[in-house]
This record gives sequence, structure tokens and C-alpha cells, in this order.
Amino acid sequence: MTEKELLEIIALPKENEWVEFKVDDAVSQDIGEYISALSNSACLHNKETGYLIFGVKNKTHEIVGTRFKPREEKVGNEELENWLATLLKPRVDFRIFEFDISGKKVVVFEVDSTEDTPVKFRGVEYIRVGSYKKKLSEFPEKARKIWNKSKAKTFEKDLAISNQTADYILKVLDYPSIFELLKFPLPSNKHSIIEKLLQEKLIAEKGHLYSVTNMGAVLCAKDINEFDDLSRKAIRVINYKGKDRTKTEKEQSGKKGYATGFKNLIEYIGSILPSNEEIIKAIREETKLYPLLAIRELVANALIHQDFSIRGTAPMVEIFEDRIEITNPGKPLISPLRFIDHNPQSRNEKLAHFMRRIGICEERGSGIDKVIFQCEFFQLPAPEFIAGDNFTRVILYSPKPLRGMDKQDKIRACYQHCSLKHVSGSIMTNQTLRERFGVEKGNYPIVSRIISDTLKADLIKDYDPSNRSRKYAKYLPFWA
Repeated sequence: MTEKELLEIIALPKENEWVEFKVDDAVSQDIGEYISALSNSACLHNKETGYLIFGVKNKTHEIVGTRFKPREEKVGNEELENWLATLLKPRVDFRIFEFDISGKKVVVFEVDSTEDTPVKFRGVEYIRVGSYKKKLSEFPEKARKIWNKSKAKTFEKDLAISNQTADYILKVLDYPSIFELLKFPLPSNKHSIIEKLLQEKLIAEKGHLYSVTNMGAVLCAKDINEFDDLSRKAIRVINYKGKDRTKTEKEQSGKKGYATGFKNLIEYIGSILPSNEEIIKAIREETKLYPLLAIRELVANALIHQDFSIRGTAPMVEIFEDRIEITNPGKPLISPLRFIDHNPQSRNEKLAHFMRRIGICEERGSGIDKVIFQCEFFQLPAPEFIAGDNFTRVILYSPKPLRGMDKQDKIRACYQHCSLKHVSGSIMTNQTLRERFGVEKGNYPIVSRIISDTLKADLIKDYDPSNRSRKYAKYLPFWA
């Protein structure tokens, strides 16, 4: 857990079923009960973790600091952490973090969600109801929901390789790159490196041996082919000659993990993108036909949002003479029409969270906006988002004049422009769409026809239906 993540939790409007704030009331029995309650409530509300936080007032969320020192606390002759762990059934994992925020100490118990079996402390199951801790036996309907969850392990938690030595773990994972991406100094000893990998859930520990989680393997492998079940998940980049798949010029499959190899992947794609030569100040320069920022975001999305349960297929970037297709396994969880405004829903939230932390993808809901903006800025046709039965595909088209676009190209561009304007706090008019297409003011009827066609397709609507003047009309996306 980082300080930034802690501050985001403290900024919540109020306590909820998986967050409890306290100052100094650190009674060992109560802590055990809260761990049970938070774990069970996190499961019930589909959260990965719950939090017991000391040093923060529960009503105002003011950080006041705490005198509680959990690592010095003992119950009898036993350390508090071990005492708690032995009395939890089933054994649920929890971690203790200590922060100094502006000179005020904050202690956090981060508690994993249980998996389909309610957690007991000293033989009693607890649950959070609103901001109150109750015995689960008083709420049989909640207990039934937890039992019925049958919550399958997420892909990220499953193990890619099990029961290995620490030396083997450090051999197959590119740990120096991990520390660099996380902006942490590389420790000088093996123990500290392993501890950090455990904390990040990239590996798991059992006894004196270690396992690499799927998340650790797909993000940080030196060579993903070392992990048999994941070797087919390496991204493929194929460069074709012409506009179809009949002749391949180059084909490359990635070897490194998605996180540690991402920079090289984008650089490689950039190196083979088609380009134009321009004379700028008497110097011949190459300019790429596609915005690399848009490709970067779309490739990151393809890696993050893929369905890992679909076997034998991987994310793929295909480069043609007139377009680029970026495909990932899995049907999207939301309609492609809502990619622009909707917070993305990911099947792999832990993987997505890690990728956001290291700056590989955008914060929630802003990535596709940037893709659309870049396509407009480069005067490209609107990208096409396709949802298949078991795949998601995005197509970036090479530059094309307005007269070369078909009706659907124009409607798609109008809808995306209208949506982008709305999420940016602006609004679409005939003038803004003319500017998007590079159409002169005197040719406004051309753009008016495009707007009319998009209205008929029910993708946009009038901002003010009572306004009869088309000249000053404003438009909103259909969902606004």
C-alpha cells in the first residue's frame, strides 16, 4: 500500500462496509473482530480488500495521528500480529502498514477479502452493516450470499509456477525493471527484493518456497515462454504488405512481461509504422501516419482488458497499408459506443491497477478520450471499435480526405466528436465539426448533411429541441 492509496481511502465521503477509521482504540479483541468483519464485507461487496485505519477521526476523516504501535503490541507473550493470525479461521491474509503523514502516525491493517467462506475470529463470524460491526449470525441472508459467492480465484492470483527457491524467482522475473518502474530504489539484498515482490502480489510464499502469480509472470517475466500456460499470451505484432493478410513482411512475438517490455514494444511498433517524408526548412523529415500516443493507449488497453480465460489466442497488433488493427481476446464488458465516456470495466483489475501505477495506461475513463483527440488532431478518420463474440478490435485508419470517407465513416466521426466535446465540457456545433473535418465555412451544408445522418442514426440529439434554427444548433451524444 502506498501513501497515495491511503489518502484516496481517507478521502472517501464516509466509512463504509469495508473501511473503518479509528484513532487510539486499539483493543486486540476488537481488531480481530474487525478483521473478520472487513474480510467478510469485502467479499460481500466484491472488494479485494478491507481497511482498518488508526490515526483518522471516523466522522471528519481528519488525520490526527495515533499512539498505537502494532509491531510492539503483545497479547500475553505473543506478538499481536501472530496472535490475530492464529485465531482467524479460515486464515485470511492481512498486512500492517505504518505511515508518517505531516508528522502524524497512521497505522493501516489491509485485510484480504475472504473467498466464499465467512471468516471467524475466536469462532465467531462478524460483518459490517453500514459503519457498524455486527455478528454475522444476526444476518443470515448476508451469510448465505457469502457462502453462495463461490468466488473463483481471479486470473491474477492464480499461480504460473509453484514451489521455487528465491534464487529461481529472481532468475525468471525482471525485478530491476520492476523497481525502476515503481520508482523504488533497488535493494542491496535478496530478502528485501523478495519482500517487495510479495507485497506487490507478483509472487506468493508458502513455507520456505515461492510461487510466481499469473500477474507477476505476465507483467514482469524476463521470458514469458518460461511459463507454459502463459506463453501463448505474448503479444504479436504483424506487418503486412498491402491491404490484406495474404503477404506478411514481418512478424514478432513479445518475450518480456507486459510491464517490463512495454517501452520496447511501443518503440518497435513505432519503428515499423508507415510514414510520409516532408521537407521542413529544407530538411527531409519522416512523419508517422498515426499518432504514437493513440497506439500506446490502445495497446495498453488490449493487454489490460483481455479475457485470459480464452485459450490459444493473444493480443495482436496488425499493420496494413491503410490501417492498423489492435485486437484482444474477450468481448468488452461495456458497449463500444460508451468507450469514450464510460469508466472502463476490467476483468483484471489488479493488473490494470498496477499498469496505472507505473504510468503505462491512463487514469480511468481518460484513455479513449485521448485516442479520439489524437485522431482528430492528426486529421485521421474516426477509429472503429468492434465487439465480436470473443474479441475486441480497434481499427485506426490512415489519412483519408472527407470525400474519400463513406457514410458510416462520417457518422462515426460525428458521434465521436460530439461525445469528445461533451466529456471535455464543451458542445458540438456545425462549426466545431467543420473544424474537425477541415471544411471551409462556405461548405457548411456538407457538414449539415453529416449531422443530419447522425441524428437519424440516433447517435446524437439536439441540445435544445425547441430551437428551429439549424445555423446555431448544438448537439449532444445520445446518452447525455
